[in-house]
Amino acid sequence: MAELTGAPPAGDDPAPDAPAAISRRKAFRAVFFGTPQFAVPCLDALVEIADVAGVVCQPDKPQGRGLELAAPPVKQRALELGLAVVQPTKLRTGEFAAWLREQNVDVALVVAYGRILPKDVLEAPRLGCVNVHASLLPKYRGAAPITWAIVRGEPETGITLMQMDEGMDTGAMLVQLPTEIVADETAGDLSERLSALGALAVRKGLPKYVAGGYTPIAQDDAHATAAPILKKEDGRVDFAKPARAVHDHVRGMSPWPGAFTTSRGKGLKVHATRVTDLPVGSAGAAPGTVVLADKSRVVVACGDRAIELLRVQLEGKKAIGANDWVAGRGVAEGDVLGAPVAK
Repeated sequence: MAELTGAPPAGDDPAPDAPAAISRRKAFRAVFFGTPQFAVPCLDALVEIADVAGVVCQPDKPQGRGLELAAPPVKQRALELGLAVVQPTKLRTGEFAAWLREQNVDVALVVAYGRILPKDVLEAPRLGCVNVHASLLPKYRGAAPITWAIVRGEPETGITLMQMDEGMDTGAMLVQLPTEIVADETAGDLSERLSALGALAVRKGLPKYVAGGYTPIAQDDAHATAAPILKKEDGRVDFAKPARAVHDHVRGMSPWPGAFTTSRGKGLKVHATRVTDLPVGSAGAAPGTVVLADKSRVVVACGDRAIELLRVQLEGKKAIGANDWVAGRGVAEGDVLGAPVAK
């Protein structure tokens, strides 16, 4: 297990920019598990209501062209707050569970940590581990609930505060906070909103849980759906699907892995689209066929209606508006998007 970093020496004050509340004994003691930016507001919320014994996140990873090691957002925030950080490389040796038991915490809060916790870790805190999950369970269990909720055209999603067990997001639920999915919202946009909603669930729900104020509700497995981890290939656009499904796919895959297709034998990223009822040339056109390309718009036939491409990015180029794509003669009526790239 990686050694602790960022812990202030015994008797020292917290970091200058840490909130004064961090130095006062709170109603309960906790450890936080999280890694990406999505988890940072929940860490801030936990600091407000609990005595945080430590923060657990995944190891630093190489990033950028220079592949220099970069700390994950949760680690950066934890160090700003003067909190101890631990970044274990292995969770199943028993060493990490022993460390967690030594912290003598009431509960562990887990938010997008990114690794499955074994039984001995789940049971180390007095009241176990509580997870902030970005869906209305039992729908969208898994690693990418935000993306798949949008891709599948859901009208709403939300946050579930739940007890953790050894299954994949199968534990009993404590509280759910729903929210509408806005029509043209991307996964990145929705992630920001759900991150803030998760922090609200932590502030309101975790103290009540520690105080014994909830009767956990078992999930109905018959209504469970999956949200598997994203792969690069998941971003491929299928124009044979209905126009609304193509639009949902594009916004759901933003910012990663990004929606993509091919144009004139080269890769093409699709950043923004709009469903249109425009009938011009679309009747009988094969899916993926460009049925209109002029100074005002680029429209592509789908499985039912047509979809307007608002912003695209040609292979090796910067993102541009559709009008610039037409002006640069990169697209014309009759082109077919989605054809295999020449080897």
